[in-house]
Amino acid sequence: MNKKNIETIAVLDFGSQYTQLIARRVRELNIYSKIFKNDIDLDELLEYNIKAIILSGGPSSVYEPTAPKLNIKILDLKIPILGVCYGLQILLNNTGGKISKGKVGEYGNSIIKHNQDNLLFKDIPKTVNVWMSHGDKVNELSKNWQSLAISDNNIIAAISHNEKPIYAVQFHPEVTHTEFGTNILSNFLFKICRLKKSWTADNFIKDAIEDIQNKVGKNQVICGLSGGVDSSVVATLLHKAIGNQSKAIFIDHGLLRKNEVDDVLINLQADLGININLLDQSNIFLDKLSKVTDPEKKRKIIGEQFIRSFESEINTYDNIKFLAQGTLYPDVIESGGSKKGPAVTIKSHHNVGGLPKDMKLKLIEPLRSLFKDEVREVGRKLGLSSLVVDRHPFPGPGLAVRIIGKITPKRIKILQEADYIFMNILRETNEYQNIWQAFCVLIPIKTVGVMGDSRTYDNLIALRAVTSSDGMTANWYEFKPEILKRCSNEIVNKVSGVNRVVYDITSKPPGTIEWE
Repeated sequence: MNKKNIETIAVLDFGSQYTQLIARRVRELNIYSKIFKNDIDLDELLEYNIKAIILSGGPSSVYEPTAPKLNIKILDLKIPILGVCYGLQILLNNTGGKISKGKVGEYGNSIIKHNQDNLLFKDIPKTVNVWMSHGDKVNELSKNWQSLAISDNNIIAAISHNEKPIYAVQFHPEVTHTEFGTNILSNFLFKICRLKKSWTADNFIKDAIEDIQNKVGKNQVICGLSGGVDSSVVATLLHKAIGNQSKAIFIDHGLLRKNEVDDVLINLQADLGININLLDQSNIFLDKLSKVTDPEKKRKIIGEQFIRSFESEINTYDNIKFLAQGTLYPDVIESGGSKKGPAVTIKSHHNVGGLPKDMKLKLIEPLRSLFKDEVREVGRKLGLSSLVVDRHPFPGPGLAVRIIGKITPKRIKILQEADYIFMNILRETNEYQNIWQAFCVLIPIKTVGVMGDSRTYDNLIALRAVTSSDGMTANWYEFKPEILKRCSNEIVNKVSGVNRVVYDITSKPPGTIEWE
């Protein structure tokens, strides 16, 4: 994607748990957004076609010595700026206003009233229920600012600059708990920034194909295909862009679901209309993982071995220079985002944090700027069937991150069988399509049970099912009791080595979707 061509909203990250959500909400309004570290160099920022800037919230107080700082040069760019929560406070702190610790913090739902006609609150009711999350407050506005809204605690909730197109709110318009939050963001993008909706699946496909053609030239590309929606969309984009110059390779690393190899080579190959070559590397992967229990080490070992396995195929073809993979924006964010700034590593995704530094192949990652729901929409536009587009996500490391602790052939077999039963029940009860992602986890403990009047001491299986739109946040799925009962009964009765089943009711955050 040519960063100079597409109109971009820069979201500067000050450490808020909602930063990714701001970027998502902007994209839902068909405007491209990208997250940058809060203190990004101005020249680096301006390499993009930046039309406006949003300053995220954050957990710090602006008066703390270690608090994230704002590059004040952005205030001279003559483009609209919207500060959110900490973003409001740091704007004021850099322009003569005063922020202090409030006697009363505002957390959760709060009522605000906007007190005059302005573009940010255009066509929005006078009184709005919003989501607050702050302990500091505006103590004093400088002469540069005016108040736009007050909370029911008599605390300033929104402000605007008197001379520049700079606005700020003390609440979070990006969360669903804020009434008319999308309308407020829409007003900023279209009434204040005067942008046109240009971020669409059709435009993305056109640009992606052009970028692939320009980058690849007459060289050939290995496309790493896993069978999931991400790599399937990448494979289809490559086929449309460069035809037979793309070679789709499916690696069996021994950590796939039951019947996965046949599903990919038969069903997916027919659906995509491209040839898929199988590379069985299961012995190599499992040997390297045999004594590893740490999840970060698992991911990095798998990430490196994937690259080495693809590199081993270079001599099979002529003029292979590139490796294409289905890296998504959340993969980049959760793997640490940038080297600097407040972003932390949640987990190193095998295709980001696990990549070796001495790779022989250059990477092509057409989906690196997309969230999962955007990938699904691109897939639909490319003509992929629901069999591919609506498939639940499956991690590149496969069952390695669903087997907690040691990985052995026996433990892989147990998890494969339990997961196969769980998936079949979800499809038979028409629950599969209601769920973002569902799977089983093998726990590294055994429990006492009674089967056939005999004592057992066998494995514990956890069921996980969540709803989400992009994988950045998720809620656990509320099954009918009879479905959970059926899952438990069939897994315990049919899977040798399992005598207990539990259901995970943790949302994201605080948990992640996968256990490792």
